[in-house]
Amino acid sequence: MDAVLHNFFQSQSLIILLLIILVSFYTLSKGADILVDQAVSLSIRWGIPKMVIGATIVSLGTTLPEATVSVLAAINGNPDMALGNAIGSIICDTGLIIGISALIGTLPVDKKTIDRQGWVQIAAGILLAVIALPFRRTLEDGSSLHIIPQWVGFLFLVLLAAYLFIMMKWSMNSGMDEGALLEEEKSPVYLQLLKLVFGVFLVIFSSKVLIGSVEVTALKIGIPQAIIAATLVAFGTSLPELMTAVTSVRKGHGELAIGNIIGADILNVLFVVGASAAATANGLIVPLHFYYIQIPTMLIILVLFRYFCKNTKDVINKKEGALLLGFYAIYLILNFTVKF
Repeated sequence: MDAVLHNFFQSQSLIILLLIILVSFYTLSKGADILVDQAVSLSIRWGIPKMVIGATIVSLGTTLPEATVSVLAAINGNPDMALGNAIGSIICDTGLIIGISALIGTLPVDKKTIDRQGWVQIAAGILLAVIALPFRRTLEDGSSLHIIPQWVGFLFLVLLAAYLFIMMKWSMNSGMDEGALLEEEKSPVYLQLLKLVFGVFLVIFSSKVLIGSVEVTALKIGIPQAIIAATLVAFGTSLPELMTAVTSVRKGHGELAIGNIIGADILNVLFVVGASAAATANGLIVPLHFYYIQIPTMLIILVLFRYFCKNTKDVINKKEGALLLGFYAIYLILNFTVKF
């Protein structure tokens, strides 16, 4: 499908590509609308906090682009791109998306959920950083590469199953959001689930079309391929989280946005890195420069987010959002200016 889309985009004029980009943004926002509405409605119907729904059902849906891109990259012989996409998406989710969401609206913090899932989020980031260090593969020329071996990928997938199981147990013991005063939909649960799946599909398909059309447009305009690879992949695969977060905040469900990002960060480690490493016998290569910018930035931004969640009056305010956004901007500048 990707090849078909790419060939189609290549054959189009610049004006047509720009129209495709605009339509993709529209369908992406409509898909996010459907996704958020149904997730909130189901959380009310089932008596599950919206942050928990955001960290499980919504996060699984919006993390599918990262998983798809990374697994295909690993299978096609680009394991470093697979890891870069996962780490870059964590940085983009926590810095760019939370930053923008805090600036445009209110981001309420559910302390109970943050205390539970926030530690899992931090632990997942630390686990990825530590696991990337000790394993080396010696090449024929005597040089060596840091790798995340295949068995670690399977271990991450087991941890993913355990995380989802524990999340479901937590949700059964969680009370209903006191602030959730929306009127529950009268439509059957199966219809709401179908709408939720359709919303996820629309978000993912629109993201695929948008990524492909923007990439070809950039090449036609003359932007270097290296810059596209460094920015478009991680940002593009994070578009579902971005649109879902912005839509959630706009509709007054900021806790769903935070839950989605926390869940997406966890899934980027356990699901995206796990599936990518498990898909290749040689494991995922960890480029040396990742230890200088990517991995330290990931850890710092996760700690900052955790601190802001614990250090405010139950909200992430605009100043903190601006700091996260500024940190993400510095990260981008370093990527383009620092040479290794």
